[in-house]
Amino acid sequence: MTDNRNFRGGYEPRRLQAPKKRTGLVVLASVVALVLIAGLAATGYVMNLAKTFNDKTQVIASAFPDENLRPVKNPDDGSINFLLLGVDHGAEGTLSSDLLAGGGTDQRSDSMMLMHIPEDRKGVYVMSIMRDLWTDIPGHGRQKINASMSLGGVPLAVQTVEGMLDTKIDHVAMIDFDGFKELSTALGGVTVHNDIEFYSTDKYKYHYPVGDINVKGNEALRFVRERKPFVDGDYQRVRNQQIFIKAVMSEMLSKDTLTNPGTIYEVIDKVSPYLSFDNGFDAATAAGLGLQLKNLRASNVKMFTLPTAGIGTSADGQSIVLRDERALVQIGEALRTDTLSDYLKTADLTD
Repeated sequence: MTDNRNFRGGYEPRRLQAPKKRTGLVVLASVVALVLIAGLAATGYVMNLAKTFNDKTQVIASAFPDENLRPVKNPDDGSINFLLLGVDHGAEGTLSSDLLAGGGTDQRSDSMMLMHIPEDRKGVYVMSIMRDLWTDIPGHGRQKINASMSLGGVPLAVQTVEGMLDTKIDHVAMIDFDGFKELSTALGGVTVHNDIEFYSTDKYKYHYPVGDINVKGNEALRFVRERKPFVDGDYQRVRNQQIFIKAVMSEMLSKDTLTNPGTIYEVIDKVSPYLSFDNGFDAATAAGLGLQLKNLRASNVKMFTLPTAGIGTSADGQSIVLRDERALVQIGEALRTDTLSDYLKTADLTD
């Protein structure tokens, strides 16, 4: 596929360049269209946003495995599946350039989510996948799912999830947790409802009391990164990530944000450098998707965690999360038939 990055204005294509820290989620990808829908400004302003998005986001040159290794998607299926990969920056403060080139790296995926947008575009479903899930990684046997990134880069991570759910992924977004600082700062802080009091384990020892709290910058980053203060460790960290994302969605889709061109531009400008997409997703694609999601509100975003069969120990002594085989079959079927909403109502997995 060619990498034509023009957005009805002849802008230069996004370049494969030395990676920067990345973060955010698909809500940022549809912001350009939300600006259009809200009627915020003249065409020149919208075009400037598109140019900023295209110029500052990065391209994953090879995001997918060979087609003969992938599930076949029904051509009449209009739903969209995104794989969202959270990757820590390396020791030198940047991500490995191998990730953007589609190769393996010594960096593991620190967070993994699958986002499903149904054909009717009436909601968004985001499923967190536990990073220690013990599963089949093609060519490498059973390992923790987050090892797929280090063993074969983004294409192997995609192949692993597709094989596990027998469902094709349409787009990939790669993110870095450090970008939460930029996102929360651009929004003037994010108000989250914290369920468990805790202190961060870094040198700042941030205090997170129970209740509604506003987090910004490094304090927001620690909120989504901490796991050691919790009895169930990574499970609570995943819940906190979901809480933060829903809070961001609520803030981004609020009237105050959509009618504030300065805030919209600040988010696009500051966060785009922290995002990488497959070469089929650019500002034009985001705008088209955003127009289809014009009625989306935070209440339409449902988040849940892929069910598991508890915690166990691998043959070599690793602490692992066990697969729930029945849930994998059912969720895979729901994704392929675009009936995830019905499955979630039956399984009672969302809040």
